[in-house]
Amino acid sequence: MTPEDLARQFTEMQRGTLPGELGMVWEAVETGRVQGHLVVEARHMAPNGFLHAASVIALVDTACGYGCRASLPDGASGFTTLELKSNFLASARPGDVVGCEARLVHGGRQTQVWDAEAVNRASGKTMAVFRCTQMVLYPR
Repeated sequence: MTPEDLARQFTEMQRGTLPGELGMVWEAVETGRVQGHLVVEARHMAPNGFLHAASVIALVDTACGYGCRASLPDGASGFTTLELKSNFLASARPGDVVGCEARLVHGGRQTQVWDAEAVNRASGKTMAVFRCTQMVLYPR
């Protein structure tokens, strides 16, 4: 399956869940890398008129989660997030496209560490840098 085919499968799978409700679209999903975006709409904004930080976190965290799922070691049944951190550097306006790329930094048997970056595709500015640690789960 190509990264684009897998991305379409993940985009379809998320219907009716938070990533689907926020309008996330995945462009490539493969072992060690995920690329996608969302178009900023009123539903992504905070009452103060700025893009809500949780909208950006949802995008980058979902990218890392989908990457983790696509990169699980043999025998693993899933994963759960142990830790996440983000630094915000810029914002976006309605109509802007926020792109995201997540990359596997460490792919061990028990944990994975992922880095992601959110970029405003209209301005080219990096909006957020993100890192998370995932615990790999195995059947009991």
